Amino acid sequence: MRVVLDTNVLVSALLTPFGPSAKVLDVVLAGETVLLYDDRIMTEYEQVLSRKKFNFNKHFVHEVLDYLLASGERVNAGAFNGKIIDVFDLPFIEVARSAKADAVVTGNKKHFSQKDCGCLVLSPAQFINQ
Repeated sequence: MRVVLDTNVLVSALLTPFGPSAKVLDVVLAGETVLLYDDRIMTEYEQVLSRKKFNFNKHFVHEVLDYLLASGERVNAGAFNGKIIDVFDLPFIEVARSAKADAVVTGNKKHFSQKDCGCLVLSPAQFINQ
């Protein structure tokens, strides 16, 4: 399966290591699912996971991000001109559409539509339970 992970899934995975988001990350880290990304998404992952308020171990964050870069699939995303709720979600939608992703996994499903993404939009729990 090829998926786009919203940043909130990674944050939740690191905050709650035994929750559904952590299980999603485990599946990606185990190579059972391919992460789709572009430079904008990776930059957002790094910026958000480096925020002081989370106090994540910087070495661990960089190891995870390095692995995601190496094992994932970089996508040259085309522009999407449709209306979306949150402009910051645009890279995730564009990558999903351009790569013909199987799913976008997000903790905020109301910001993504299957029509816009061109694929399933799943919560972490839905992804794990499918």
